Amino acid sequence: MTGPYETLRDDPKLAPLVDEHGELGLDPADDPFGRLVVSVCNQQLSTASAAAIEERLFDRFEVTPGAILAADEDALRDVGLSRQKVDYVRNIAEAFRDGDLSVDRLGAMDDDEVTAALTEITGVGEWTAEMFLIFVLAREDVFPVGDLGIRKGMATLYDFDESDRAGMSEHASRWKPYRSYASRYLWRAYD
Repeated sequence: MTGPYETLRDDPKLAPLVDEHGELGLDPADDPFGRLVVSVCNQQLSTASAAAIEERLFDRFEVTPGAILAADEDALRDVGLSRQKVDYVRNIAEAFRDGDLSVDRLGAMDDDEVTAALTEITGVGEWTAEMFLIFVLAREDVFPVGDLGIRKGMATLYDFDESDRAGMSEHASRWKPYRSYASRYLWRAYD
């Protein structure tokens, strides 16, 4: 059986990206709560804007469920979070405080079960759950076609119309079971 990089190098459009960027791995995050908060910061924002908010948030606050719940709402807004995202981050903090969202528990679930568990939290949608699967649980076969960077990468490399999610998903099936790795290179193609 071939591994992820051999599989991706078989694709003439991805092979140069693999060669240019090296082997982009999937490393589980040490802090699942912090990573989920980062994903909320990234929702519907440019990479630069999200990074600036994330930096201010992590500089000013200890990003733990208890600290976020104890933080003043205006102080959270001062770092750049919208009122809605403050609510989302607090919802996530409550879910981590009150429930078992440990990596051990979620890691024992399949992708659909993880997505269902996370999307029960108001503010966590399918895209955010997919980012959790890739960047916290290091799942190898996630293709987040709802991500703008993925669609732009597909448009750049394969001349897809950015609205053709079904065609992109069908095309991505050739990278199974390593679509998360392919996604990392598609983000690089867009960047």
